[in-house]
Amino acid sequence: MIKIIKANVEHSELIAEIGRQAFLESHGTSASAEDLNSFITKTYNTQQIAEEFKNTKAHYHIIYCNEEVAGFSKIELSTPNKDIPELNVTKLDRLYLLNAFYGQGLGAKLFDYNIQLSKNEHQKGIWLAVWVNNQRAIDFYNKMGFKIAGAYNFKISETRSNPNHIMFLKY
Repeated sequence: MIKIIKANVEHSELIAEIGRQAFLESHGTSASAEDLNSFITKTYNTQQIAEEFKNTKAHYHIIYCNEEVAGFSKIELSTPNKDIPELNVTKLDRLYLLNAFYGQGLGAKLFDYNIQLSKNEHQKGIWLAVWVNNQRAIDFYNKMGFKIAGAYNFKISETRSNPNHIMFLKY
C-alpha cells in the first residue's frame, strides 16, 4: 500500500535521515568524502530541516510503501528561476527515493502528487536542478516531459561545485 502524507516540523529528523541516505546514494561519487560529509552535515540535520518549515511556500511530503518510509519531496510554490520565462512556477527542490524502493513506480506517484498540488495552486509549471551525471534522474524527468532550460552550478563545498541542468515542465 502506498501512502503520501504532508510532512510537518515534527518530521524534521526523519526527513534529515532520508535526505542524508538518499543524497549519498545518488551523489556519492560527485565529490570527495570530505566535501560530501560537510554538505550533508550542513544540509540534512534536524535543525536545518525544521528551519525550512518556516517558509510558507515550501511543502514537504513523505511517501510510504507498506508502512515503510520510501522517500520524500519538497516543493516551493511561486519560486522563479532566471532560466524560466514564466512567473508563478513551482520549484521541485527535492524528490528523493531510497534505492531500496527504486523500480516500484513510487517516484512517479510522488512526482504526480506534487504536480497536482502545484496545479491546484495555479502554477504555470515546475522546474528543478539535476546533477548532469545523475542519468537515472535525468531520464526520469525527460520521461515526465521536462526540457533542459539552463545550467546551474550546485555548491557542495567552498571548493567544489557540480554542474546541474535546470529542467522545466510547463503546464
